[in-house]
Amino acid sequence: MIEPDTLPESLSPLRDLAWTPITIGKSGAAIWRIALGDGNAVFLKSAPLHPLSELPGEIERLNWLTRMGFKAPRVIDAEQSSDRLWLLMSAVPGKDLTHSVGEPETFVRAYAQGLKRIHALDTTNCPFDHNVDARLTEGAARIAAGLVDESDFDTDRLRWSAPQVLDWLHANRPATGQQIVTHGDASTPNILALDGRFSGMVDCGRMGLADVWQDLALACRSIAYNIGKDHVAPFLAAYGAEWDEAKYRYYCTLDELF
Repeated sequence: MIEPDTLPESLSPLRDLAWTPITIGKSGAAIWRIALGDGNAVFLKSAPLHPLSELPGEIERLNWLTRMGFKAPRVIDAEQSSDRLWLLMSAVPGKDLTHSVGEPETFVRAYAQGLKRIHALDTTNCPFDHNVDARLTEGAARIAAGLVDESDFDTDRLRWSAPQVLDWLHANRPATGQQIVTHGDASTPNILALDGRFSGMVDCGRMGLADVWQDLALACRSIAYNIGKDHVAPFLAAYGAEWDEAKYRYYCTLDELF
């Protein structure tokens, strides 16, 4: 557990405020909500220094999304200590969709709204590559670095090894569709809603150009897990896409390496 007194000096004014750990999600980083005392809050994210850390890329992506006017955290400060990276961000209005599981219609509507919103961003000046070639290369690097948690694989891939996953991915690549701006990790905790509508996205370190099923696959998996498989078809209808079994399986399998 990271303690406030380990903060870089520039972030030291945060030490005496109220820190609440954020435990939902599987990013591997430590995240806190820090109350400012006026009803507002900021979020602090920290990760170990590592060549494969996603935090430097997340900072770049958040700055790009800010320039695009997209609803995502704004970078307030970014620092590096001797062994860790630190990212201080603004809060995004609303609550993540885990708070809406009892309202399936709201859940599905906000999910579809959010993905349509990010997928509509202009690709011509997006410098972030999230296509299959780039992900397979990074996945192989993560395997070599021992960063892939084989115990966390989905039921369909229980008892697979990470190299087996990589081999399957190379052998079963689907045709790639139009490259659009994708979130890259479009699971339920990363989509926010306010008053029944999409209000923003968080955890944007994998945002980049990819096939639409990079996001749709993880969204469909997350919807089935959180509110039931019967809601996948209404989600795809609200988004405006048809089910693609091959791409669903492929991008869920690719996600095992991250």
